[in-house]
Amino acid sequence: MSHIPYTICRHGTYYYNRRVPKHAVDTYGKFIRYPLSSDPQSATISSERLSNALESSWKTKHSVAVINISAVLDSYKPRILTLSEVAAEYIALKNILPKPTEVAVRILIRLVGDKDVAEYVREDAKAFVRYLEKSNNKTGTIRRRLTSLTAIFNYAYAELDLDKRNPFNRMIIKREGEDSFKRGVFSNDQLKRGYDKALGSNSQVKLLMPLLGETGCRLAEIVGLRLADIDLENDLIHIRPNSARRLKTRNSERTLPLVGYARSAIEIVAGQSDGEWLFPRYIKDGKCYATHASNAVNKWLKRDFGGLTAHCLRHTMRDRLRAVECPMDMIDQIGGWKSVAGIGVSYGRGYGLEQQKKWIEMIKFNDKDGRA
Repeated sequence: MSHIPYTICRHGTYYYNRRVPKHAVDTYGKFIRYPLSSDPQSATISSERLSNALESSWKTKHSVAVINISAVLDSYKPRILTLSEVAAEYIALKNILPKPTEVAVRILIRLVGDKDVAEYVREDAKAFVRYLEKSNNKTGTIRRRLTSLTAIFNYAYAELDLDKRNPFNRMIIKREGEDSFKRGVFSNDQLKRGYDKALGSNSQVKLLMPLLGETGCRLAEIVGLRLADIDLENDLIHIRPNSARRLKTRNSERTLPLVGYARSAIEIVAGQSDGEWLFPRYIKDGKCYATHASNAVNKWLKRDFGGLTAHCLRHTMRDRLRAVECPMDMIDQIGGWKSVAGIGVSYGRGYGLEQQKKWIEMIKFNDKDGRA
């Protein structure tokens, strides 16, 4: 006997076992017996769904519609997706930068295999963390890798309608945060000196400094710009995804005012472009190679500014806006950061360009020719 309705259990396998009503005997025979599963939960679901299909078929006594039992059960079988398949689907749908997610997925697959997402367990997550710790990754890096995997599994379980705890959720990392360091920032004198040198050089590499430092943009956002993203008539740039590069987050897509050195620098670079891309040297085979730009500009910055890097310019911009008491949600909007100012900032349409320009002009430098 079995506790599951309309089933019997024989040698560990559950069978659907049901007497057929008299009016349907000519179609189905006196009994229906069909193997379901060795798993009680799966057998329960299959039994319920097969019963619904059969009872629907038996409703009309004068004309019993025959159903294909095998097809009914196969149509309800859970969709099986491997981690690599889910990751590719997730990246494509979310339109995010693929590399952080791909790195985390590649490491996990190397450690425990490319399994059905439903088969991953907490021990797999622990093995993942142990491996990263032994490989001397900083705790911040480990947390980012876990965040990528947590997002993928949340997506997979929702899509597959799985009632399962995410094994990568709320993982504990030993001594988390104790190995963090405060990123360096540029002084105002360093910024002014670097900007003047950049504009005097006409070097695309050096001109990245005022473009990054006076917009707060990420390096990939700038080197992946099309000329169509630049509106010199209205002093604006549009940060938006394109065929060569995605954006990091949903908050990254935005329009920013160009003032001071940023306006002067982008005009020079635009005059050197190929008519489509602002930095064609970093667009190859339809892809944006921001890493190449990073290596080039950081070589100069580290040498001339005591080890500071291009990403320090972004953090410097944030500090400069804080110093003039710019609201945090405005800072987040300008830089394309995910807001930490509270849930309320996600409602409405955000600040207008005039409001953004007001705050950016409060921290701007005039360029060497005196242009604001």
